[in-house]
Amino acid sequence: MRSETYGPGRMTMTEADVVVVGAGFAGLAAARELTERGYDVVLLEGRDRVGGRSYTGTVAGLPLDLGGTFVGPTQDAVLALAAELGCPTTPTFHHGRNLINWRGKVRSYSGTIPSLSLPSLLNIGRIRWQFARVARGISVTEPWTSTRAKELDAITLEDWLRSKRASSSTLDLMAIMARVTWGAEPSQVSMLHALRYVKAAGGLDRMLDVTGGAQQDRFAAGTQQIAVKMAEQLKVVLGATVSAIDHDDTGVRVTSTAGTIAARAVIVAIPPQHRAGITFGPGLPTEHQQLIKQWPQGSLSKAYAVYDTPFWRAAGCSGEALSDTGPVFITFDVSPDDGRGVLLGFVDAREFDGLPETERRQRALAGFAALFGDAALNPVDYLDFRWGTEPFAPGGPTAAVPPGSWTAVGAWVRRPVGRIFWAGTETADEWTGFLDGAVRSGLRAAGEAAEQLVTS
Repeated sequence: MRSETYGPGRMTMTEADVVVVGAGFAGLAAARELTERGYDVVLLEGRDRVGGRSYTGTVAGLPLDLGGTFVGPTQDAVLALAAELGCPTTPTFHHGRNLINWRGKVRSYSGTIPSLSLPSLLNIGRIRWQFARVARGISVTEPWTSTRAKELDAITLEDWLRSKRASSSTLDLMAIMARVTWGAEPSQVSMLHALRYVKAAGGLDRMLDVTGGAQQDRFAAGTQQIAVKMAEQLKVVLGATVSAIDHDDTGVRVTSTAGTIAARAVIVAIPPQHRAGITFGPGLPTEHQQLIKQWPQGSLSKAYAVYDTPFWRAAGCSGEALSDTGPVFITFDVSPDDGRGVLLGFVDAREFDGLPETERRQRALAGFAALFGDAALNPVDYLDFRWGTEPFAPGGPTAAVPPGSWTAVGAWVRRPVGRIFWAGTETADEWTGFLDGAVRSGLRAAGEAAEQLVTS
């Protein structure tokens, strides 16, 4: 298949069968699927790169993912795509003791949940059982129709935890889960959203675990290589920020900084919040307008430190750790096979993003050192990335949906408007918020658009 990837702001076409807005995994998957079906597709991307929230940077010459990183069992859509494109996975290192810095003391643990004390272990075990029990009654495809939908959507995850007498340790552990999952606090996320999201991932264990879970594997060359290889098969225009979509019964006109293109349909593959940057003519239905305001992105940052060796392994540590002291609250060992060591830290954006670069480095390394010792203070190289401060399409890893949103406007998160179709991991019913959900949503939107093209 011939590649027609244009340079920044360059577009030579004025007509196409379908325009796709956004060259993340969702938009690329949609454009690729429609192209393979024989349609003429143009993909418009506002950034100067493809990949969206998949972005592979370089630290000490190593490719490291600044956005989406891990994949695991049952994420069949993204794994099949990667295999087809020749992008192999590598296991996430997990041998040895996990560590937790908790209440001023570092201790070891194994498995998903730290054994902080018998009472705390019993408390979080009970809470997890009750969470799973309530989740069984939630519809993933139409959560607003669930029997207790209004009740659960009226409260936050924190409200529910407190109503079930969660201990302080359980509350703090669930806060860590919320930060890494949605880039938000339990007090900001609807309980209905939390239940639906976790169920779409196959449960808490599947979502949080390394072995058998969503962090089991990663791509040694980074996830963005998958996006780049997809783009090589497509017509992609970079630096093409879409400002307007005019639509009627016969087609659409998409206006961007690279020009205007007419098409028979458009797929908008960006987070719901970022749809606000596009003027639709005529305007979207009221529910869609409300959705844009009620589906905000979370905010999460990452920090990487590269060392001469993975020194923590010599001490019998896996590199996996949790901390109740910020800004680093979760770590993983993502070292390459060349003998060097790499620690990945997920960072609390609230107390990190506004700091100057030197202080961010100091605090992140101090967080690593609190877990793994003073050797962590002297890396070969360091890099952090703050998704909440991005000038274009800020926020991530996914939407942090607040109370009241699912029952008010959830039915419209992916409902087409005439010839406008919606994609993006936030619209997926499996692995919502993950790379796999993004691919699934693109394939689903491509099918919807193809059906429209056949019948019109």
